Amino acid sequence: MSEQTIALVTGANKGIGYEIAAGLGALGLSVGVGARDEQRREDAVRKLRAAGVDAFGVPLDVTDDASVTAAARVIEERAGRLDVLVNNAGIAGVMPQDPTRVDPATIRTVVETNVIGVIRVTNAMLPLLRRSASPRIVNMSSSVGSLTRQAGTGAEQRTGPVAVAYAPSKTFLNAVTLQYVRELSGTNILINVGCPGYVATDLNGFHGVRTPEQGAAIAVELATLPDDGPNGKFFEDAGEVPW
Repeated sequence: MSEQTIALVTGANKGIGYEIAAGLGALGLSVGVGARDEQRREDAVRKLRAAGVDAFGVPLDVTDDASVTAAARVIEERAGRLDVLVNNAGIAGVMPQDPTRVDPATIRTVVETNVIGVIRVTNAMLPLLRRSASPRIVNMSSSVGSLTRQAGTGAEQRTGPVAVAYAPSKTFLNAVTLQYVRELSGTNILINVGCPGYVATDLNGFHGVRTPEQGAAIAVELATLPDDGPNGKFFEDAGEVPW
């Protein structure tokens, strides 16, 4: 592209989100660091800039309409368009999440961030994405969002603990993504789902076996697909993930 590509990554102040921002920045993209915590956001931007990334802070709480509207305004004023949106912000919710004992409020809270938050941000950014020559949307899901893997009988298939809030929220996100794909068919917007694998972050108490940088790689790949790249697919490093 003759112009610098503009990206927004939600939940980018730490963990996988930070590494997605770093990975995109290393490729020359200008990256908006979306985060609700002001100090962590500023620290992340400072660290990214020190590494040579053209990073800028975007105050963003994906659960708040006014915050998301204001974030779109920041992008509008800075660049007038958006080329890449990575919906990475997510929460696990209070554990344990056995379905027979869970507090329904836990499910509502997780879905508000992991699903409704993605819809809220995507819809706010779509007018800006439509101005891009090659718009990309990446929704960060999880292997536990795959119904095929959740229903598997082999130890190699069944993934994650019983988590009636978190796991179904990612399945919900996958389904929502496909609805966007259907509505936006015929446009130049490519929308895909990324699975980072079991990454050591604060979301799982740092019990994961992959690094945040490894987990971010699939998002960076999907965010920079060529115009003839896949659309409406679910990917991890090893290839396509079964829905």
